[in-house]
Amino acid sequence: MHRGGKLEVRSTIPVRDADDLSLAYTPGVARVCTAIADQPELVSEYTWVSNLVAVVSDGTAVLGLGDIGPAAAMPVMEGKALLFKEFGNVDAVPICLDCTDVDALVETVVRLAPSFGGVNLEDISAPRCFEVENRLRGLLDIPVFHDDQHGTAIVVLAALRNAARLTGRSLGDLRAVVAGAGASGVAVTRILLNAGIGDIAVSDSKGMIYQGREGLNPYKEALARDTNRGGHTGSTEEALAGADVFIGLSGSTLSEHAVAAMARDSIVFALSNPTPEVLPDVARRHARVVATGRSDFPNQINNVLAFPGVFRGALDVRATTITENMKVAAADALAAVVGDDLSEDYVIPSPFDQRVAPAVTAAVADQARLDGVART
Repeated sequence: MHRGGKLEVRSTIPVRDADDLSLAYTPGVARVCTAIADQPELVSEYTWVSNLVAVVSDGTAVLGLGDIGPAAAMPVMEGKALLFKEFGNVDAVPICLDCTDVDALVETVVRLAPSFGGVNLEDISAPRCFEVENRLRGLLDIPVFHDDQHGTAIVVLAALRNAARLTGRSLGDLRAVVAGAGASGVAVTRILLNAGIGDIAVSDSKGMIYQGREGLNPYKEALARDTNRGGHTGSTEEALAGADVFIGLSGSTLSEHAVAAMARDSIVFALSNPTPEVLPDVARRHARVVATGRSDFPNQINNVLAFPGVFRGALDVRATTITENMKVAAADALAAVVGDDLSEDYVIPSPFDQRVAPAVTAAVADQARLDGVART
């Protein structure tokens, strides 16, 4: 499947004779160039920029493989571009950069930006990824979206809304523990806070994150201020006693004893790949709803449920950015696809459900207009 790559470029118009050539290229193309020079916004109408996303990585946090470099990251970025096209009809170009310095990454992407309608950051290690995204969002007037953060967060929120509904609760009734304070852990925590979860605490390799703990970077210090109202200071498993929700994003392990100690009708999202923090058959002995990141178990938390529709919606209205409200709208639309078919093994739809991308696209586009970031 991978030999020779998974992508190619095809033309959208025929070039059958000299007349076609003169229109597609010189001299006919000059009229389009001069028009864009006079009115730069016309680039979205007369080129592919309005439907083109850069999939950018430095190869420092590739899947579960870690820092394997830009060349080794290319098969993943090709795959991401393929998924953009297959699930959102968005053209995407994989760009693997041979630099890891934050300033260099930001400068390079800014210089590339005129060629694209959006930027999808991928597999850039934390905490650098936070600064890279924040700076690019401030410098560019096109959507910048770090999928490892926000794609995961959108799908988790959608699945958790449905899991809560299944058990007769709302997000505000839930106390959650997130294992992992990397890119996805921080983003999941932030979107759940924004959506109104009752309480949430986060752990890293040293235990629970709380105010006053030494050695926290600025992002973890912010988490400490905004989370853990219960003041948990020990291990992840200690904090899980009586908790409603576990969300694993750390590659750690979770004992059956810890799942058994959670509240009644507990919800376990063991999302580390390829090995979940706790295997579903073990978790199901005690938890009401179990989700993983794998396709061979029910309730797969898969980013492909989010990013194609998010970008399709943002590109359709030429959004200048992707707001927090747009992410929540995407999650709500995704959750609604499940509808009355909700069950323990179906709190999130399949990536192959053809209703998913259109629903997310419409919700994101509508919210972009409401938030005042749409240009059309």
